[in-house]
Amino acid sequence: MVGADTLPDDLVERIGEIRVGGEPGVDEMYQFSLGQVAVENRVLDVAAVDAGEYRRFTEAVSAQFQQQWDRVAGGEMAVTDTLTRRLPVDKDGYVALAVGDRTHNVHVASYYPQVGTVDAVVNTAWADELDMVDGNALVISTGTASPQAVRKKLDALLEEDLSVHGLDAAAEYGLDPRAVQSVQLVGTFAEAVGVFRYTVLGGGRIAPDPAWVRSHIVTEHVPLLGEMTCNKHMMPQLRAAMIEIQDRGLADEIEYHVGCYYPRFIAGSTTLSNHSFGLAIDINSLENQRGTVGQMHPHVVEIMKKWGFAWGGDWKWTDPMHFELARIVEPRTG
Repeated sequence: MVGADTLPDDLVERIGEIRVGGEPGVDEMYQFSLGQVAVENRVLDVAAVDAGEYRRFTEAVSAQFQQQWDRVAGGEMAVTDTLTRRLPVDKDGYVALAVGDRTHNVHVASYYPQVGTVDAVVNTAWADELDMVDGNALVISTGTASPQAVRKKLDALLEEDLSVHGLDAAAEYGLDPRAVQSVQLVGTFAEAVGVFRYTVLGGGRIAPDPAWVRSHIVTEHVPLLGEMTCNKHMMPQLRAAMIEIQDRGLADEIEYHVGCYYPRFIAGSTTLSNHSFGLAIDINSLENQRGTVGQMHPHVVEIMKKWGFAWGGDWKWTDPMHFELARIVEPRTG
């Protein structure tokens, strides 16, 4: 279970007292911090935990790997095995987590199964560094009680800003299509995303909360690109970048785009693409395929970076068609 704010003590107490058929419905539970951090073209669910407490809720193969938890306690990061060879680590095994204007390089300790949809685990000392909300998540073990029966009791206690992830759900990728999922990014995209709620559709797609779409997604004309549907916070910077590209005689370098706002998971995962928030754009895709150097003009890249965009061509697994919002830059006139 996860919320945007610290879970109230009385709610946690009531959850611990859930009973099913007269017997305790909650065997064990642990409260921790869960935040979403943008890393390249993905959003990671990062848990800040006490290693000794949290490991009891992981799969046996992970819980029994003592070295992993010793290294997490020492400041390193344990990553789910589904991200093996997919996480952008440098040659020394470090991954860069951007939070506002700060970048934290965290060493990856292991790739082992983690709880539910959690992508990575760090110790509690990282919570402040990553601007995470204290105690906004709760993991529950139902013991011998039926998880479905406990879920019904749990749903009756929860408010709208809380979501439940069933760790044994049989739905696609382990997410319950009936449940409203919630994301609250820390760092780079926090201002442009706010609280992002969605439900899971088939085929790796999601359905964002219509109220969020109305307040964040706009369709406007952008020079060189035409009609664009993107996050309203990105539009001024995107427009300014295209005007400068045009003014510098580089208009012919922007031949076409293949979209901006596209709510979906990254293929084969429960990791949200930054396109889900309307904060990324792919340009000249045929000439700039993933894993290649591509043909993006260096001055176009320079201008896009100037206007607050990160370029996928800089990534370990290159994506030279891809630009995504990295920082808020306010165009000024006069």
